[in-house]
Amino acid sequence: MVKSGAMRADDGEELLAGYVSGPAAATEATAVALARADSARTVVLVEGVSDQIAVETLAGRHGRDLAAEGVVVLPAGGAHGIARYLRRFGPEGTGARLAGLCDAGEARIVARGLGAPGLGAPGSQADLERLGFFVCVEDLEDELIRAAGPELVTEVFAAHGDLGAFRTIQQQPAWRGKDEAAQLRRFLGAGARRKLRYARLLTAAISLDRMPRPLSALLAAV
Repeated sequence: MVKSGAMRADDGEELLAGYVSGPAAATEATAVALARADSARTVVLVEGVSDQIAVETLAGRHGRDLAAEGVVVLPAGGAHGIARYLRRFGPEGTGARLAGLCDAGEARIVARGLGAPGLGAPGSQADLERLGFFVCVEDLEDELIRAAGPELVTEVFAAHGDLGAFRTIQQQPAWRGKDEAAQLRRFLGAGARRKLRYARLLTAAISLDRMPRPLSALLAAV
């Protein structure tokens, strides 16, 4: 059970300590990770910063220090970025071991990217997984919401001062009466900072045996 209460003023800063946030978060986070990735043993390519936060949060729950292991999680700025960095860090580049996470709608882009530097020619999701790349049904937020269930998600909102704002969205004409999971996903996507915060909070709240499969399988593969 998540303890509820008003969000402290510094709650967001604490949750995102060590991560880039703000209008330039996507490009700055990529630059920060790239500075470490050239010497990494393993490069984990993900679409965005929220994916990076979730992967690293789950690693911490398993007692893993990815940096000490020579693993860098690189937010690539979307699937086309993943495809571009496959060449930089693949056998034609640094020769790092590669793995990654992408949304279902972008899986074809990643598959084509894997073929370009000769890493493989995945024709199915199973082929992608054999190469260390795992696919979210919609996106990671959708995966986290389904794994947690609406009750736990709203408990986490309450514990961090966001339940009232979520209830307001539920009453908006465009969202009134819609599926609660869709409402939750809309709420998480309404602000970049919120998306980052709840990538950490939900990954921390979901029991390990209910963690989204793409996320847990990725971590097991690196």
